[in-house]
Amino acid sequence: MQIRHCTEKSNIDDSMLIIDPLQIRHVIVKFGKLSSISGLIEPKSHLNLDYPYHLVRQCVVAQKFEVGSKVEISDGGLVFAELNPSNYKHYGKYDYTQNLQNMITAVNKIRNSDPDPNNNTNNLESHDNNVSIDNKT
Repeated sequence: MQIRHCTEKSNIDDSMLIIDPLQIRHVIVKFGKLSSISGLIEPKSHLNLDYPYHLVRQCVVAQKFEVGSKVEISDGGLVFAELNPSNYKHYGKYDYTQNLQNMITAVNKIRNSDPDPNNNTNNLESHDNNVSIDNKT
């Protein structure tokens, strides 16, 4: 399983450049389809020249941001769209560890919010833009 950056086909131009970098999500692709989709990326971690460790460089291209939606595939494999270098900015220092802790806390809060033992916590989705879990296959 590999988590990838992804954008919708409607968000790329004829040169395979991403039009709106804020319309990128993390996804998991299985058998040429989206099997899991997260919230939109955070510019401070993904487009930040001051935090180069997780810059978005390429995205797989999906028909739509919907579980089960097909991703673009060519004879060479997955089709990738590129991010125009002008989309990167200086957002300042980014505390990845604190952000990760915030995400873990949010996921745990969601998991613990429903005392119903029949609740399937493998299909959680948060209203928080940056936290979403969807393990549908």
